[in-house]
Amino acid sequence: MPDLTILIPLYNEARNVRPLYEEVVRVVTRLEKSYEIIYVDDGSSDGTYDEVRALHSQDKNVRLIRHRRNFGKAQALSNGFSAAQGQVIITMDGDLQDDPEEIPRFLEKIAQGYDLVSGWKTNRQDQWSKTLPSKAFNAITRWVSGVKLHDFNCGFKAYRADVVKDVDVYGEMHRYIPVIAAREGFKVGELAVHHRARLHGRSKYGITRLATGVFDLFTIAFVTKYLDRPLHLFGSIGTVLFSLGFIAGLYLTYLWYIDVIIWNRPLLILAVLFMLAGIQFFSTGLFCELLVRLNRHKRGVERVREQW
Repeated sequence: MPDLTILIPLYNEARNVRPLYEEVVRVVTRLEKSYEIIYVDDGSSDGTYDEVRALHSQDKNVRLIRHRRNFGKAQALSNGFSAAQGQVIITMDGDLQDDPEEIPRFLEKIAQGYDLVSGWKTNRQDQWSKTLPSKAFNAITRWVSGVKLHDFNCGFKAYRADVVKDVDVYGEMHRYIPVIAAREGFKVGELAVHHRARLHGRSKYGITRLATGVFDLFTIAFVTKYLDRPLHLFGSIGTVLFSLGFIAGLYLTYLWYIDVIIWNRPLLILAVLFMLAGIQFFSTGLFCELLVRLNRHKRGVERVREQW
């Protein structure tokens, strides 16, 4: 088992592969750590694969996972996490903007007892069109999740091995790994890191990333607050709807009792609709609660940090 796994997702970064490799190797060699470098080629259409293959021929510590097409960063990280053998996993972007000289500082933070250390690009070298929306996104995520990090989007992170084996990453959820990890009881910390300007290639993220991030944020809000108690959410909504419908029904019953015609009133349909919707929400909450109980029974042992 190597001391370190350096996990680097790549998408059309041919000109950055070798310079980043040389920097990483120089740092980990100085640390006297055994290592592996896992590149995940996420469907690159340039010479990225050939560059990694050439590195593997000269250094067997270099490993490659190659996707059939571009599946996205979350899938690249998920596959990389599954293959990682290191005791500590360092993830970094393949665009040379993350500085490998920060790796020793990440390891120091891990040694202090943190399970996950997230980078914080305090002086981000990107255009305002990326930094401004990112700040707003991070502020909303802090508020919704309760995890006090400044930069959820930073790809430069360090994990203990048990974190990456326990966190399920899919869709665009890689931004929220610290939130998921914190929910699972792992100790999450933050480290201000040096961020460099991009020299080669171009950013792979556009404005569409913000839209998908908003949808994932709703998912995280549910996961962090109600995953273990879905009945609290669905039951509350169902109770409110049923109560409104029931009150409207009582009012209509009173009108009917005093010989007022109620069959042509829209309120009758609305009352029935609210009560039916309330019952459906409550039933959904009970069904989800059952699934949670079954899942908790199966995962009970896996979440134990220590057992004597």
